[in-house]
Amino acid sequence: MKYFIAANWKMNKTIGETKEFLDNFIPLVKDTTDVDIVVAPPFTALDAASQKMKGTNVQLSSQDIFFEEKGAYTGEVAPGMLLDAGCRYAIIGHSERRQYFFEDDVIVNRKVKAAKKAGLGVIFCCGESLEEREAGKTFDVIKREVEAGLAEVSAEDLVVAYEPIWAIGTGKTATTEQAQEVHAFIRKVLHNLYGDKANGIRILYGGSVTPDNVDSLMACADVNGALVGGASLKPDSFAKIVKFKVTT
Repeated sequence: MKYFIAANWKMNKTIGETKEFLDNFIPLVKDTTDVDIVVAPPFTALDAASQKMKGTNVQLSSQDIFFEEKGAYTGEVAPGMLLDAGCRYAIIGHSERRQYFFEDDVIVNRKVKAAKKAGLGVIFCCGESLEEREAGKTFDVIKREVEAGLAEVSAEDLVVAYEPIWAIGTGKTATTEQAQEVHAFIRKVLHNLYGDKANGIRILYGGSVTPDNVDSLMACADVNGALVGGASLKPDSFAKIVKFKVTT
């Protein structure tokens, strides 16, 4: 299975900074063929990024999406608009969307369906908080989010990202044993939903991934890539992650 490494810049980088990043980053990874490389800049920089990515091995993703095609939804961005801007994927259900913008499983599912209907690939996020992990509810939370978020959704062009909320932007990273345990569980839930098609769904780890820990994380049997936050903001750092070496 081809690895999948995605950069989620969140609310960082202007149009000019995006262009500068890609001018420096693309040459560093131009010979990489064994990894699908994806960058998700802010909405304002999507078009500029798309222009820079043409003819390269780097693909464009949005950080969010709305579930209607058009209408009186001030501030929202429709699936067709993202396609028009050059997007290949949309990140959906990120913990920050769930936490700060109160997106529940129903909203996340509507967004996933809208993206798939428009022909966008989906990077679907799930993960537990520190309180939920300490209470022994990790598997319950993951099962609920995956089953509800992906209800009536096909397995094609679907990527799942496990992002333990307690490890996002904190410098804390799940151990390889913790990551593999949850990824294996997600694979089991996906098998219940999709049967053998689940074997083709890539499951990413997201939670303070850095050039220093990516090799060991990617060596886990059920870890098929990474969703990278802070370490993706610098070209050299993100290129090192993309060019990881699996350790055993």
